[in-house]
Amino acid sequence: MTPLVSVLVPAYNAEQWIADTIKSALDQTWSRKEIIVVDDGSRDRTLAIARQFASENVRVVTQENRGASAARNRAFELCQGDYIQWLDADDLLAPDKIAKQMATAEKPECERALLSGPWATFMYRVPKAQFNPTPLWCDLSPIDWLLRKMGQNLHMQTATWLISRELTEAAGPWDTRLSLDDDGEYFCRVLLASKGVRFVRDAKVFYRESGFSRLSNVDRSDKKLESQFLSMKLHVGYLRSLEESDRVRSACLSYLQTWFVWFFGERSDLAEGLEEFAAALGGQLKIPPLRRKYHWIETVFGRRVATRAQSVFPRLKWNLIRSLDKALCIVGSSKMAKRA
Repeated sequence: MTPLVSVLVPAYNAEQWIADTIKSALDQTWSRKEIIVVDDGSRDRTLAIARQFASENVRVVTQENRGASAARNRAFELCQGDYIQWLDADDLLAPDKIAKQMATAEKPECERALLSGPWATFMYRVPKAQFNPTPLWCDLSPIDWLLRKMGQNLHMQTATWLISRELTEAAGPWDTRLSLDDDGEYFCRVLLASKGVRFVRDAKVFYRESGFSRLSNVDRSDKKLESQFLSMKLHVGYLRSLEESDRVRSACLSYLQTWFVWFFGERSDLAEGLEEFAAALGGQLKIPPLRRKYHWIETVFGRRVATRAQSVFPRLKWNLIRSLDKALCIVGSSKMAKRA
């Protein structure tokens, strides 16, 4: 029998995007699929919009707000699929994404393989999405994948993966303690349960850069910093469980150094924790340098203000670019409507 694929969508305050996301799941050319949307106590029209799609193949449920990980766990409890496609409520799948990966999954040599694919970022205009390959865009063993991810500060977007039920159950539930990098930690566990990653080049995903309010952005809140700190400790433990070597320690130290800037000057207790962690690995973290153009701010106002400026100014620039992209999207839609 043709395997059933479950597309699982956690949703919170996603009224702008949820319809397009569900449509991209319904438009999958893989015929045998079910879609489960778990509304995590949204305070906007997300639930009402999602319910417009309810059918034999689309189930929409709601729960009190408990976070994305809890919503994902609920969705998995309800699903029946042989394979699991996670899909955030503002992202999109190419129509043949699942079909392309299932063609690979059904090959004998891909037993217990974790399937990934390319992903592109966009704001409002999907045709402008940019695919930028990284060293993770290939077949890799679990240890090589983690070495590249942590040593080079890389990641794969949540929807790129297609996972067998066997691997999903072996990995265990999403960690509800994590509000930031919950996907990074979760897929590490899936990876460890697998025989490696198979990269399917035509299985495309479109990742919407919807704003700095989304969970995946570090905003220096205590909750997010504490979540990132815990996820980092777990990441290091996962990699070291595969191998104890100089290359593993080097990748772990690089990983800690990359993220050290987010804790330094903000949460001294967590920064000290990372320094102790680095010392246990035989290394030492360096004080994160400021980019040259922010040195004058440090001289006049101090390190803390300069660090904040280095974080805030790029956001302002990004918001201007996003506003322009939105305006161009509206103009483009108006022209298409007039032609129709």
